[in-house]
Amino acid sequence: MERETIILKGLSIGYRTKNGVRMVAEGIDAAIRSGELTCLLGANGVGKSTLLRTLSAFQPKLDGEILIAGKEIEAYTDKELSQTIGVVLTEKPDIRNMTVRELVALGRSPYTGFWGTLHDEDWQVVDEAIDAVRISSLRERMVHTLSDGERQKVMIAKALAQQTPVIFLDEPTAFLDFPSKVEMMQLLRRLAREAQKTIFLSTHDFELALQVADRLWLMEESGKRKEESGKRVLHVGTPQELAQSGALARYVERPGISFNAETLTVIVKR
Repeated sequence: MERETIILKGLSIGYRTKNGVRMVAEGIDAAIRSGELTCLLGANGVGKSTLLRTLSAFQPKLDGEILIAGKEIEAYTDKELSQTIGVVLTEKPDIRNMTVRELVALGRSPYTGFWGTLHDEDWQVVDEAIDAVRISSLRERMVHTLSDGERQKVMIAKALAQQTPVIFLDEPTAFLDFPSKVEMMQLLRRLAREAQKTIFLSTHDFELALQVADRLWLMEESGKRKEESGKRVLHVGTPQELAQSGALARYVERPGISFNAETLTVIVKR
């Protein structure tokens, strides 16, 4: 059953600099639900990475609230956060002399204490995570021999082994060929539904997100007037809702590119 795991109230995100505050977006009110795959869309530079980093507690919010399971994010200890939020980044891990099973086992570090000793029950969780992502055949492979798609699956298995209710992913389909992109998004949607995880990811794969995501967050720069320049607006809804509101058409349409709100398809003029 879907529930609102993460609630944002009046959230403002950005950076504190020597010259003051650089506001990226403000007044964000939204929620992310368990059991759903939620995709974050937006043009380059609009603030997707800043939002994701703020939700992951990699950088502090400027104002407002981020409630995770009813608790303000700043009230969590580091250990509690590591047992609540799993993060999969875009960067390819440069790892050698480590097997897939050993890398996935690093997801157990929030539970293994100072010495990092894994017990039988920890290895059982690791193997279950590997099976869930359907990479059992890769279990003993060295990580540096994997393809990009295989490596991404391993990192997702590591996040599953962390046993967090929330998983954030930064462009998990980057660098993948199209069939692998589709497989990756289908995998994440399946994990959200079967394990009732709260899965939130940023992506540039617009049409794929429309077909697979349960809910979309679309960040756009608002207004054409000079005084509105730089302000960000967040649209939240199902793909169908954002299509009917016109938000998706505004995001994607350019000269020679149109958007069909009924079929959720992009049309490129020849």
